[in-house]
Amino acid sequence: METLKTILYFSIFRYPLKLEEIHSYTNYEHLSDTENELTHLIHEKILTKVDDFYVYGSDLDSVIKRLRGNLYADRALKKARKKARFIAKFPFVKAVGVSGSLSKGYYDSGSDIDFFVITQPGKLWLCRTFLMLYKKIFLLNSRKYFCINYFVAANQLEIEEKNRFTATEMKTLIPMQGKAVFEDFFRKNLWVNDYFNKFEPNLSAVPNTKKPFFTKSVEFAFSNPIGNGVDLVFKRITIHKWKAKFRFMNDEDFKIALKSTRNISKHHPSHFQKKVILALNTKIEEVSDNYNINLAKEHV
Repeated sequence: METLKTILYFSIFRYPLKLEEIHSYTNYEHLSDTENELTHLIHEKILTKVDDFYVYGSDLDSVIKRLRGNLYADRALKKARKKARFIAKFPFVKAVGVSGSLSKGYYDSGSDIDFFVITQPGKLWLCRTFLMLYKKIFLLNSRKYFCINYFVAANQLEIEEKNRFTATEMKTLIPMQGKAVFEDFFRKNLWVNDYFNKFEPNLSAVPNTKKPFFTKSVEFAFSNPIGNGVDLVFKRITIHKWKAKFRFMNDEDFKIALKSTRNISKHHPSHFQKKVILALNTKIEEVSDNYNINLAKEHV
């Protein structure tokens, strides 16, 4: 029942999928296999088909919600591409991509544009600080079109948390700058094929980053032991601030949601990953109780 788990996952976001989309999240070779399974689920009244969309339960309004979100996403993507080009000009940025709801083709008034940034090794916290200072000073700390909450260094590209949530984020990530770096990034994360064997990122239209003279000068100025020391200082300051601000979090959640190492910086205080996995497991239990269909639960 690979199709059902996919539909349950996206139903958390009230985002119904089409046949080809569902198929891309399965390990079935033929589209007909996916279609046959969906037909069975409709016959059992577990799913409802609305136009081209497959809906779990009776949430028929989710189709209208998705169509509206798709329309707004087209406009938001244009802004995201401009912002990505701008972010790529910052010191020590090696690649920029878009994640979150926009990467899945959805955007509404409550959405942010989430950016995923790959940095030069040993300069992640310097890079992050430059970008955060720009956001605080020039954008008055607004994150609406400039939400940068996940950084990894180019020498540690393999994502450590391997689950359905991170696999989905990897599959839907939209690379925008840094083609060569993203090629390496996806090679290091072929574990996604364990979840979706049709994981085939298209990087044909992604340019490599180009730095202006000023940026190159800043990079040169910090490419020495002093720069390495400043990077570590910014890391310590940020972690100290987060531990004070999010002291209500237990150590286990902090280590995942606010992971802070030399080569990784995550700022997900709501621990959205855990919330999504728990919500999915609740739906899996619901299907088991109501329809006697047993699906394996997911882990955080």
